[in-house]
Amino acid sequence: MDEAGDEARTVGVVGDADGVAAPLSAAGLRIVSGNAESVLAADPAVLVAVGEGTLLDLARRTPPVPILPVEAGRGVRSVPREALAGVGERLATGDLTFEGHPLLGIEWAGERTTAFFDAMLVTAEPADISEYTVRADGDHVARFRADGVVASTPAGSPGYTRSAGGPVVAPGLDVLVVVPVAPFATSLDHWVVPLDASLTVERDEAAVEVLADERSVGDAPVGDPVRLAPTDRVDIVRVPEGLSPFGHPEAELEKL
Repeated sequence: MDEAGDEARTVGVVGDADGVAAPLSAAGLRIVSGNAESVLAADPAVLVAVGEGTLLDLARRTPPVPILPVEAGRGVRSVPREALAGVGERLATGDLTFEGHPLLGIEWAGERTTAFFDAMLVTAEPADISEYTVRADGDHVARFRADGVVASTPAGSPGYTRSAGGPVVAPGLDVLVVVPVAPFATSLDHWVVPLDASLTVERDEAAVEVLADERSVGDAPVGDPVRLAPTDRVDIVRVPEGLSPFGHPEAELEKL
């Protein structure tokens, strides 16, 4: 971090800095841009993550400073590029609030990784049905046949799980949204469960992959639970110029 009283002056920008660095510099901020390693080495007060992929990479590193998402998905209240002039002034004065988001640990068959948006089990070949069990906080939640199953954090809930019919969950809640992917039965529920949960392949008709934030990270063996649990928290900067998880600029919502 910068010296006391100067903490909000050094801002790191990771990702496509086009249209980002200039409005922040105009607010009197010192901008350091580059890859994640070089920017973190500069000891910024705030990280600006441009794009969803950049945000996911930075979040999985659990940086010691908050992240301001730009064009990175509404589940993290990201800011459009055209609204950065006002955000720069807030960064310069330190007029900021932060929102904690869980980082999800994923463990299976001796393997381990993390996800910020979601974890998924899905058959490697399209339209191949497998059978899955969902458990959460010691309870049996459901057993069903489907192409797969996805569990998202609140930050990821406006993404794939929403496309699959799941609800959008407000940030700050320590829950997972669990949704079957292309289920064999169309009457299945969707579930909001605690962060401590497990997804198990009970039987498969094809190999089942484990995905973390859409990255393929291995195969899920039959009968061996894929365990999900929070491992850390990532601080996200919340400003009125950002989008709410429900698709509206927060500044507009304040006027309603």
